[in-house]
Amino acid sequence: MDKCHFVAQVNDYLDNQLAALAKARFEEHLKICPVCSGELERLSKLREQLKTWRIPEAGEGFESSVRNKIVAWELERGDEKMKIKPLVILVPAGVLVGVIIFLLVGQMYLKGGVLGKLRATEPIQLAKNVPAVQAPVKAVKSPLTTFEFAERVAVIGYSAGPVYKGYDSFSFAKMAGLSLGVQYPPQSEFFEEEYSRLYDNDFLLAKDNPLSTFSIDVDTASYSNVRRFLHNNQLPPRDAVRIEEMINYFTYDYPQPTGSDPFSINTEVAACPWNTAHKLVLIGLQGRKMEAQNLPPSNLVFLIDVSGSMQDYNKLPLLKPAFRLLVKQLRPQDKVSIVVYAESSGVVLDSVSGAEKDKIMQAIDGLTAGGSTAGAEGIDRAYEIAKKNFVKDGNNRVILATDGDFNVGITSESELLRLIEERRESGIFLTVLGFGMGNYKDAKMEKLADKGNGSIAYLDNLLEAKKVFATQLTGTLFTIAKDVKIQVEFNPAKVKAYRLIGYENRKLENKDFSDDKKDAGELGAGHTVTTLYEVVPSDSKEEFAKTDDLKYQQVTVTPSDELLTVKLRYKDPTADASKLLTRIINAKEETVQPSENFRFASGVAEFGLLLRNSQYKANASYQSVLERVKAAKGVDSDGYRADLIKLVEIAQMLDAESK
Repeated sequence: MDKCHFVAQVNDYLDNQLAALAKARFEEHLKICPVCSGELERLSKLREQLKTWRIPEAGEGFESSVRNKIVAWELERGDEKMKIKPLVILVPAGVLVGVIIFLLVGQMYLKGGVLGKLRATEPIQLAKNVPAVQAPVKAVKSPLTTFEFAERVAVIGYSAGPVYKGYDSFSFAKMAGLSLGVQYPPQSEFFEEEYSRLYDNDFLLAKDNPLSTFSIDVDTASYSNVRRFLHNNQLPPRDAVRIEEMINYFTYDYPQPTGSDPFSINTEVAACPWNTAHKLVLIGLQGRKMEAQNLPPSNLVFLIDVSGSMQDYNKLPLLKPAFRLLVKQLRPQDKVSIVVYAESSGVVLDSVSGAEKDKIMQAIDGLTAGGSTAGAEGIDRAYEIAKKNFVKDGNNRVILATDGDFNVGITSESELLRLIEERRESGIFLTVLGFGMGNYKDAKMEKLADKGNGSIAYLDNLLEAKKVFATQLTGTLFTIAKDVKIQVEFNPAKVKAYRLIGYENRKLENKDFSDDKKDAGELGAGHTVTTLYEVVPSDSKEEFAKTDDLKYQQVTVTPSDELLTVKLRYKDPTADASKLLTRIINAKEETVQPSENFRFASGVAEFGLLLRNSQYKANASYQSVLERVKAAKGVDSDGYRADLIKLVEIAQMLDAESK
């Protein structure tokens, strides 16, 4: 089916759930759109057929069994409010009917036992609002939950409508923990997710290209998104792997700054683990740590996407407890506003004190998803509210939570970026939080955060929300340096060629380094930023592409023991002029016993090279990564490094199976 964002409203239209204006707009659209009118006709016929089905009585104990499953799930989730609600509210009759219908229809297709096989040539419905297709059936090693069966095969292809806290019957079935063993057709790796094409940085000759300039990056979204794929037993798309974000997901044991500058600069040189003929240079920044109680007052605007695409269990239902974690950290001097957007935007709260936690929590709990996505209108409204409540010398920030699927109003990427660029001049920073899968717009959201003087994180579970909003709260909310740029000059007397690992979409023109009008990355309180260069020594026999010799000028090399010079520019959060810092690395500084920081960061980088199947992975291997990160795990009080080890082991097995 051709894509049309109005298709998502067909079910709501049939259920008479659309507002009057949205309904009128949809009916006008039906007159000109064969896709939506055809889908409306198909679902209408299907509903009529469902009405004629005879549904036998559920077996004894069925209803109580389903209720018990839901209660067990809620207890596991730790939702105190759910524990005191009557069970009859949790399981409406419509839900039970939906589950019963699903089980009955499932039995029709699961002939020959619980693990029966679907005929490979039968039309298979991949998801609601997607036409039946002829698809081969692929065996799986573990049984699917009812939700997964419905999502991937969708024998019924029908949703019972909004039930139980906004879930449809399929999502409800997943929460209830019902399980069927089936075989299902292959699932597209990408769905409608969008990632920017990344081309690995090439080796550059130091003689021809002595300068390397880029903006720092404290984003972490790529790592948690990669984790989501691996936990779903899938290798991530290559372009979802941004190596610098994987490295910078972790903190490193760099010393705190001792001078007036807000961060320390740390360097190290050692042999490159995946190509021992090369050197690896580490440049690490450590932002000054601040206690949360010492932060300036915050003016926070929660900009929350409540469109229909956010109703999935790992979107708005995950977003709510995530924001509750942040609310618990607020102080009386902090102010919170909540702006929501779907078909249009609206203000739920306007500048409420952090002391009024119950009021803020109730507003968050009351959010429901439905409708199209007018993202640009919501962004405009959020910045207006932030500007109206601006706190001088405070932390003024919009926190955008969405899957990035904007489809109403300004939807083009260039217009959205221009809108964000205009708003950032007001001194209001932007934090972007990504949610969900299937239609996650990673490329768009990363660029929005970049242009909005902010960062992006991807929340795949509640523990990640805890990391962003509790463990690393000061770094998330408070910027200590903005427009941070790094320029490295390599000495051709010691370096034949080099390449920057990662930061492919953060590179700058060399002239941009001294241009204070050129935007760059922001550094939060306590943040660490780690950069790696792979360096080829000047006496190497390796050949690299080079330009022809110049006719009118000659390049001379000054003899020196210096390997390279690191130059760094940054601005104070409220300043317009940058400050310059310089650090020289001598070739004799190379160590044969690299630090724990070096070993772990290089292990993460090597893991990224393998996931990207990079042409520069050389002798990289999962075993090498495992040995190094295990030995360099350190204290790891939060368990983030232990989690990486598990991900490497999963990727190793998936990679082996794919060959």
